[in-house]
Amino acid sequence: MERLKQAMERARAERQLRSASTLSPVHSIDRKREEQARKRGAGISINYTRTAKVSTDEQALRDERILLAEGLEPVADAYKILRTQILQRMRAKGLRTLAITSPSQGDGKTITAINLAISLARDVNQTVLLVDLDMKRPAIAKYFGREEGPGISDCLTSNVELADIMFTPNIERLVVIPGHERIVQSSEALSSPRFMTIMEELKTRYDDRLIIFDMPPLFSSDDVIAFLPQIDAAILVVEDGKVTKTELEQAEQLLGDKSAGMVLNKADPTSIASGYY
Repeated sequence: MERLKQAMERARAERQLRSASTLSPVHSIDRKREEQARKRGAGISINYTRTAKVSTDEQALRDERILLAEGLEPVADAYKILRTQILQRMRAKGLRTLAITSPSQGDGKTITAINLAISLARDVNQTVLLVDLDMKRPAIAKYFGREEGPGISDCLTSNVELADIMFTPNIERLVVIPGHERIVQSSEALSSPRFMTIMEELKTRYDDRLIIFDMPPLFSSDDVIAFLPQIDAAILVVEDGKVTKTELEQAEQLLGDKSAGMVLNKADPTSIASGYY
């Protein structure tokens, strides 16, 4: 627990070292056309310039429980309800950054983060960025069939730019930043000046985008605690029948006022949305 407290204090201190980012935009949104499209109900259309477009194996994604087609699985409707609840709360409070974590490994947080990001991007007026920050076990790229190539770990350890790692998996309004290589000293990386610069770029370059961060399990390291000062809210994904009351209380205490609720996973599909509170 003392190490967690030290990580939080270190993150807050190093946040003061932010510098202005010099990274270039990787895609553009025509604001005039966007406003006209919104009035017509057509939603946002993005012109990708440097962001790679990745073809995905839809059947492989479905096999991994990734929801590509709304309405085909009962759980899709539950995610739509979850999406609406989250959008209403975050828009009402002007929040834009959301971390997804869980008490322990295997609770389904990464699948939840991916499916939530896809569902959010289906709102025609919402752009979404999904970022893999589970630095000890990066997995998002694997689900989209893009395990080769650089990721955010390369941005942190070398001169690779964000523009060189972003990709869109043929889902309108959704962009992904993969993790790639494992980082042993992950909490230190998350509170480093270089990462602060990256975060500033993500938050300011596209000021109307919702950013979803897939984080490591809460009790596996101090990464989430180190990262909390940099995000607006966090959702805890819990596996039905696995988590204990004590673990929930400890998790809520660690997340503090950043806690935006819990999602019950691996239960009856209709409990996913009702499990968010």
